[in-house]
Amino acid sequence: MSMITLTIDGVQVSVPAGSTVLEAAKAAGIHIPTLCYMKGLNEIGACRLCVVDTGARALQAACVLPVSEGMNVKTNTPAVRNARKMNLELLLSNHDKKCLSCVRSTNCELQKLCNEYGVEDENRYAGSMTETHIDDKSPIVRNNAKCVLCRRCVAVCSKVQHVGVIGPIKRGFNTQIACAWGDPLADTACINCGQCIAVCPTGALTERDDTDKVYAAIADPTKHVVVQPAPAVRAALGEEFGIPMGTSVTGKMACALRRLGFDKVFDTDFAADLTIMEEANELIDRVKNGGVLPMITSCSPGWIKFCEHQYPDFLPNLSSCKSPHEMEGAVIKSYYAEKAGIDPKDIVVVSVMPCTAKKFEAARPELGHDGMADVDIVITTRELARMIKKSGIDFASLPEEDFDEMLGDSTGAAVIFGVTGGVMEAALRTAYEAITGKKLEKLEFMDVRGLEGVKEASYNLNGLDLKVAVAHSTGAAAKLLDAVRSGEKSYTFIEIMGCPGGCVNGGGQPIVSPAEREKHDPRVLRAQAIYAEDAAKSVRKSHENPSIMKLYDEYFEKPNSHKAHELLHTHYTARPKYK
Repeated sequence: MSMITLTIDGVQVSVPAGSTVLEAAKAAGIHIPTLCYMKGLNEIGACRLCVVDTGARALQAACVLPVSEGMNVKTNTPAVRNARKMNLELLLSNHDKKCLSCVRSTNCELQKLCNEYGVEDENRYAGSMTETHIDDKSPIVRNNAKCVLCRRCVAVCSKVQHVGVIGPIKRGFNTQIACAWGDPLADTACINCGQCIAVCPTGALTERDDTDKVYAAIADPTKHVVVQPAPAVRAALGEEFGIPMGTSVTGKMACALRRLGFDKVFDTDFAADLTIMEEANELIDRVKNGGVLPMITSCSPGWIKFCEHQYPDFLPNLSSCKSPHEMEGAVIKSYYAEKAGIDPKDIVVVSVMPCTAKKFEAARPELGHDGMADVDIVITTRELARMIKKSGIDFASLPEEDFDEMLGDSTGAAVIFGVTGGVMEAALRTAYEAITGKKLEKLEFMDVRGLEGVKEASYNLNGLDLKVAVAHSTGAAAKLLDAVRSGEKSYTFIEIMGCPGGCVNGGGQPIVSPAEREKHDPRVLRAQAIYAEDAAKSVRKSHENPSIMKLYDEYFEKPNSHKAHELLHTHYTARPKYK
């Protein structure tokens, strides 16, 4: 490999040819500030915060400047510092500076840089403001008054998710990030995945805040309020309270939910086990009776909406199973309501999800029964963290508590739903024993683990060849489905998660800055927490969950029964490709 040697702030560094000055500085341990930059995603030199002095007539953006032999770079001269401050002042002059009420306050990259460079609210460039509006018609709220035109949201929407419903419109001072024809997100093919929120450096993109609805329900004496957190929430919630990334906080989370005033604290993991029972048996039935194959999982609402818009010909391939939290909601408002002697109409089901698309999913008319929605309110991991903070709860000091019995019981197979490959692995643990009649000794299916965009494996179960594939991000899903559509690939079972890395990296999880992501990949560390919790469970197969067996004995009779189909299964419908 050809190496280039240059000097940065008096430090000699050698880097591979083709590297940028920003990469060379990082290799030398020298910090250059960035705002629009995200490694591997958005390297466009738009914000000009990374300008450096190379002796050229003008300062240059380090993130797009290739290194050259003998180059002498200065990153901290008065001219460089003044240019960076001026660029920040220009950004702030056209920015909604309501920082005290912004959900990104203290976790805003623009705010942090302004503090570092001593930029005041009122500056020399104060004047006209670009005319903007707030788009709050969908689970994702867009406020262009806080946008810095970094285009990170545009990059992740098009390059990673292959959705591409937002982009820059107009020119110069009037430039904005918007949808075609100025439509709201709700009227486009947006899949509500929230990956745009995850990469936004400011509060220009946030989830719709539904915490007031939760507070109102808890305060209503006529309502029985039940909460259920998803598997991935426990792997990330602690980050909001200074607990190291990759720490599972299951017990503290259950305790915090009780202290917030919920009447029952159940666990979506229970319904993940229930989902496996329904989905694995659905797969076996399709294989044995000539059903539509490959069967594709339906737990990720972002992926489902992507399929409805972009790949409607694959709708018959989707499992008819509802996602776990919707199944749990249906069970709460039927079986649990009967057991507890509560009118289902007086029950409010609140789901805590790592996912903004779950807000859209909960409002789907297909997901409910007897005139009731299965789930009434969805809040994200971030929203739960804000509720805990607002309530004055010292989360880090909380004791460990268990979920409430029955609908809080789960196995190791359930918790791994939170990571890419987890649904597949959980299903294989059950399908193997159901098909072969033998005990599965090694529970880890390593071929379907990891962060490769598309993973493939083949398993022979008593003469039955089961070809499987796993994809995470809808961009990877598109490549996989194109290969299936063309006949290039053939599978029996496919798992797709809409977000890169799966739910652990969902659009509702704690925000991680690009600089921190380069040091610690949240997809990896949160997945480690998930797998550790699975390994620590005494029961690790869904079909061995005694509470699941009790539910079938007392209520559903067997997987895929008529009653199970009424409450636990659904259907989906094609949507326009672009609108």
